Amino acid sequence: MLNFRQDFICFAVQQKVLCFGEFQTKAGRLSPYFFNAGLFNDGASLKNLAQFYAQAILASGVQFDMLFGPAYKGIPLAAGTAIALAEQGRNVPYCYNRKEAKDHGEGGTTVGAKLQGRVLIIDDVISAGTSVRESIELIRAAGAEPCGVAIALDRMERGRGEFSAVQEVQRNFGIPVVPIATLDDLLGYLQSEAGMTQNLRAAQLYRDKYGVKNG
Repeated sequence: MLNFRQDFICFAVQQKVLCFGEFQTKAGRLSPYFFNAGLFNDGASLKNLAQFYAQAILASGVQFDMLFGPAYKGIPLAAGTAIALAEQGRNVPYCYNRKEAKDHGEGGTTVGAKLQGRVLIIDDVISAGTSVRESIELIRAAGAEPCGVAIALDRMERGRGEFSAVQEVQRNFGIPVVPIATLDDLLGYLQSEAGMTQNLRAAQLYRDKYGVKNG
């Protein structure tokens, strides 16, 4: 297990982005933890988050030429990750889309660098995969190649079928999904922290009931 994965879980807990208790998911399940990347909402936390994205991307070995951030959550994530990658010596362009096409000025549906080459999508999580599908369609329509998706946390949880949303994206589009951390990393954190026995047990039971073997 790479150290940055555990560091990220600790960071998310400290920022109260990752909380423990009982939370109802969109699927109606009672989850023992809740992750809300929207709470990385100040300069310092966004900077740290972007550095974690950069570490995960570089460690993955995925080959890419530019970043794409789907509106709206992906916009600051892509911009921040581009800055963090530049600090690591990898300066790449980035782009994001508009929800509605602009019919004046420069016009179009995207802002930033031209979509071209191998494009890595930066998002917070993959729930139903809708944002990823729309991003892939936009990238391909521009003549570029979607080469992967980087996300903050992979819950490693089944959707309506036997596969997780992450697995569905990988199967349907043939591209890798690169998470900063996964449910396995979260379980590792809970195992190593004193006073987390109850949360660990709840997370393990949830994983046994709804989890998939590989994210």
